Amino acid sequence: MKSFSYVAQDAKNKQVKGIINAETEQEFLKKAKEKGLYVKDYRESDSNDSKTMYKFSTKELAFCCRQLSAMLTSGLTLVKSIDILVKEQENEKARGIWQDIYENVQKGESFSATLEMHAGTFPDFLISMVGAGETSGSLDIIMQRMADHYNKENKLKNTIKSAMIYPIILLVLCIVVVIFLFTFIMPTFIDMFEDKSKMPALTKMLAAISDFIREKYILLIAIVLGLFVLIKYLLKTPKTRLAFDKMLIKGPGFGPLITKIYTGRFARTLSSLYSSGIPMVECLERASRILGNSYVDERFVDVIDEVKQGETLSSAITRTEIFEPMFCSVIYVGEESGALDSILEKTSEYYEEESDSAVQRLVSMLEPILIIFMGVIIAMVVMGIYPALYGSFEAIENE
Repeated sequence: MKSFSYVAQDAKNKQVKGIINAETEQEFLKKAKEKGLYVKDYRESDSNDSKTMYKFSTKELAFCCRQLSAMLTSGLTLVKSIDILVKEQENEKARGIWQDIYENVQKGESFSATLEMHAGTFPDFLISMVGAGETSGSLDIIMQRMADHYNKENKLKNTIKSAMIYPIILLVLCIVVVIFLFTFIMPTFIDMFEDKSKMPALTKMLAAISDFIREKYILLIAIVLGLFVLIKYLLKTPKTRLAFDKMLIKGPGFGPLITKIYTGRFARTLSSLYSSGIPMVECLERASRILGNSYVDERFVDVIDEVKQGETLSSAITRTEIFEPMFCSVIYVGEESGALDSILEKTSEYYEEESDSAVQRLVSMLEPILIIFMGVIIAMVVMGIYPALYGSFEAIENE
């Protein structure tokens, strides 16, 4: 995906600037034409280049949405609110983006259209919600909902990061211990064998590993980096990514825990979109994509088709076999009572609490695995050097 920065003339003969993401130059020009823009000048750059593309974090999005909500609720105009927000930005790139938004909105562009010019910098979910808020005339309420949404997203990310600190430290410790054992301890005891051809099979294997780590460590590093690049490449291919994402949901032990996290995010997003007056089909498209799971996206193609044909949401979602039966039952009750948005909001609060517990349980599953791994390695080393120790003790006794 590439990013095209452009200067164009809109339908009102006003000059506008912005950014459009597209795969090719032809696709970019097509998108610009669909927006009613006559492109005068543009430049192409890689959207992954941090120098040309700035992506707001969930923390920054929560702050910006909260500030806009507070100012709009206080009676300030949108243009004045954005102008104040520009001055509050500490990051130079973020300030430049909001300055561009301010200039376009001041010229008469809608807020959502201006945000869409910076697609990739702002999430599609936020752009959709802003568009719904402008249509319904409740942009201040939408901004508050978005502030709450991104605040909860940021809280979940921080919970995951905090929970992963100990397992990461333990993993690093495991690697350091293994390297120390094979580079310093094993060679010392291997040298005790007078006839290395008589070493036990396990000791020979550990000795070979020790020699490889000490003598061909550059090759070992290259192999590890190669595997990392290969895995990263494979996860970008649709087929492999689909299988991996399906394993995340269906995997034993961790699958139900990850499903709880997905359920909380899906319920909150669907509640926000549906309560803003966005059609259900679009709500489902946006809510499923926010999970970032290709298997969920594939299953929701059928859900969207069934809903279009008049099927109830609860029945369609039940057939995906992704979410818990309780969640599907809650949607059914919401549909029957006509209070789907409020019930989804309450359900999302429940599953968000469950998500925190799920993260902790996922991490607690990693800790014993790492400890067992380190224990197995140490046990193998001890078993490998024991014959040498035993032989050296016998030699001392014979003297």
